[in-house]
Amino acid sequence: MKNFTYYMPTRIFFGAGSVQKLSRARLPEGPGLLITGGTSTTRLGYVGKVADALAEGGHETIVYTGVQPNPTIETVRECAALAREKGCSFVVGLGGGSAIDTAKAAACMATNDGDWWDYVYGGSGGRQRLRKAPLPIVAVTTTAGTGTEADPWTVITNGVEKIGAGSDLTFPAIAVVDPDFMMTVPPRMTAFQGFDALFHACEGYISAAANPVTEMYSMQAIELIGRSLARAVQDGSDAEARAEVALANTLAGFVESMSSLTASHAIEHALSGIHPNLPHGAGLILISLAYYKLVSPACAEKCEKMARALGREDGDFVAALAGLQAACGVANLTMSEYGLRPEKFEEYADHAFADMGGLFRADPAHPAREDVLRILNESWR
Repeated sequence: MKNFTYYMPTRIFFGAGSVQKLSRARLPEGPGLLITGGTSTTRLGYVGKVADALAEGGHETIVYTGVQPNPTIETVRECAALAREKGCSFVVGLGGGSAIDTAKAAACMATNDGDWWDYVYGGSGGRQRLRKAPLPIVAVTTTAGTGTEADPWTVITNGVEKIGAGSDLTFPAIAVVDPDFMMTVPPRMTAFQGFDALFHACEGYISAAANPVTEMYSMQAIELIGRSLARAVQDGSDAEARAEVALANTLAGFVESMSSLTASHAIEHALSGIHPNLPHGAGLILISLAYYKLVSPACAEKCEKMARALGREDGDFVAALAGLQAACGVANLTMSEYGLRPEKFEEYADHAFADMGGLFRADPAHPAREDVLRILNESWR
């Protein structure tokens, strides 16, 4: 039996209407900085619902709405400065991974000296340890994709370096997973986010860091996505399908907190770091068939189990992925539509190893640079 350590300190409120539980959440006295992006969370009333619930608990909220997809170090700096200026006692990330990851990093930099990049391991990061605990973090997810509400990781872009970082200190104190907040996500984004969650579960399952607990969570997440993602894409009002995909996403976050992702995520981070218009889930879909064709011989038994969890009884995981992508309407994505170019493949490969090289060590196939180039070339359309 493999030794492992289990640590999951986040209090999770899951289910329809669970945002209201923030009114009774134990948070320090004082205002909270609510970090979100774009206009949809305001237009759909989510900002108001979170602020109202916190107000019932006696907390004022200061709202920041400047987070963009693939959040940047500049946004982290702005939010940290605002939290300090307003004397905030906690930080709320409301939205997808971009908002929540920004909230995690800003909460750290509201209490620590220097810059967030000083504490990033990988690339040009400073590889320092956080000296002080961050402000308490509240994660309210409006997507079912990143699992960041249930793990300590935060992915921030600095220039073209898109790197995940975190520690035990960056777990959210509280997470709200309310499927009611996910009902209006458009079909294409539902698919992108759902495949991100799926690949978190799959990579965590085949990773060298997998253990009996993560394997249990991984298989449950894969089964839920296989059963419900296409339904949620085809009918966004299907409350049961939305809830099952939301649960799969959170379970995959548990996997990320204890296991490790693999080379697939390192490659994709290089792609969307250089091309920030590329949605992370779309990037993973683009390279997925070539990646799993390469890696499956090194973890054949696990790939067969994942295929069956997706409903493919012959155990062909690549075929199972292709079938689910077709059912979700994302089988015909092309690299070219997002501006990726073959003449940059070597640059992408270099960044994959330089920025998140540790994921290659956790990969069961231990892909070399020529393998990354092969994946990219086979994925090109």
